[in-house]
Amino acid sequence: MPVMAPAPSPQAIWQTSLIGGALSPGCGGDLTGPWRLLLLGDGSPTRHLEALTGLPLEIELIAMGLQQPGDGAVPPPEVEELAEPLIRRQVWLRCGPDTLAWAESWWNHDQAQEHLQRRDQPIWRSLTSNRAELFREVDGLARVEAPWLAQRFGREGPFWSRHYRFFRGGQPLTVIREVFSPDLERWLGPAVVI
Repeated sequence: MPVMAPAPSPQAIWQTSLIGGALSPGCGGDLTGPWRLLLLGDGSPTRHLEALTGLPLEIELIAMGLQQPGDGAVPPPEVEELAEPLIRRQVWLRCGPDTLAWAESWWNHDQAQEHLQRRDQPIWRSLTSNRAELFREVDGLARVEAPWLAQRFGREGPFWSRHYRFFRGGQPLTVIREVFSPDLERWLGPAVVI
């Protein structure tokens, strides 16, 4: 599949910064347990999606290239910790016929060259293939919208999103934003307490 131009970052209609992964009342505090684990946990969403569906996760690369002014990117503030020039990568995450998530990530150019040699592979697999230690810190939670997300997910937003950093040796390696399809309710149940 040809790599396309990057999509603009989804628009946040609500967001909160997380300190130590905690949610204050009224800030997404109505999330059900399974959704809290998915959005706030430091485990691999790749593994979670495969475990939920029983199918291998496939990556569909949308775009990967140098971050350009005016390309519609609205990066999380933590991206400022990465040395320029920056590479921005966008992918769809699928299990079988179901598109279950969209993700974008920001990398220092040299780090991207080192760690993203197989562009069709989930980042988690690329970073842990040599069994190197890695630390994930969830930094923010949001509800986002974008017409192109609604079209691909086949559902209207807003959609649950999170962003986090991977650290190696105490240094930030990448910042990743993920947006999850409401179809995950098939396995996780409703996202919020009704």
